Amino acid sequence: MRIIPAIDIIDGKCVRLTQGDYNKKKIYNENPIEVAREFEDAGLKFLHMVDLDGAKAGRIVNYSVLEKVATQTSLSIDFGGGIKSDQDIEIAFKSGAKQVTCGSIAVKYPAKVLEWADRYGRDKLILGADVKERKVAISGWTEKTTLSIEDLIHKYMGDGLYHVICTDIATDGMLTGPNLDLYKDLLRIFPSIRLIASGGVGSINDLVKLKEIGVEGAILGKAIYEGKVKLNELKSLQDA
Repeated sequence: MRIIPAIDIIDGKCVRLTQGDYNKKKIYNENPIEVAREFEDAGLKFLHMVDLDGAKAGRIVNYSVLEKVATQTSLSIDFGGGIKSDQDIEIAFKSGAKQVTCGSIAVKYPAKVLEWADRYGRDKLILGADVKERKVAISGWTEKTTLSIEDLIHKYMGDGLYHVICTDIATDGMLTGPNLDLYKDLLRIFPSIRLIASGGVGSINDLVKLKEIGVEGAILGKAIYEGKVKLNELKSLQDA
């Protein structure tokens, strides 16, 4: 299983939100590069970076942070937040992203996402599905839709997009454990997807449970920043 620490960016700083609420923001470090280097020094290989300013603005904003982390570490970065235009996705890849997460645009403009898949390759794109009560939320979690997570995945599987990050908004930042039932259901319905679970991880045991049900990767952020999970514990689980 891929262990994927998260860095969320607002105003160039490393922050975490609680349940996607921009009013419940906590700044953990003024310098995301320092945080990324700590992950790298601990032997981790991947990084999930979200441009929260971009998600709110509807365009990429913090690409300079992406570029700095990409050039100053060896971490393989998946990047998302506000990527809605050809220019945005080009900037993201040129700034060093290995994969780009398509969230809001995957709901609103699927033809554009498929155009990007043809241009950049399907393995370069991740379907980003942020869900609350099985319904997808977009625009930095500020806009609810009536689209179910199952319908969204089904729509893109037919076009060969198998990488999916599913964030359960209700558990995100709560440290109370991931929504295992949600991920079990998705893997049962779509056994061929490469599912990355996000939201709720509060302990090493939570990661063990996610690995047992067969997710390809797990994203965690607050658990690291609040000291619930030690970085030196993660490498062994990643390599196991």
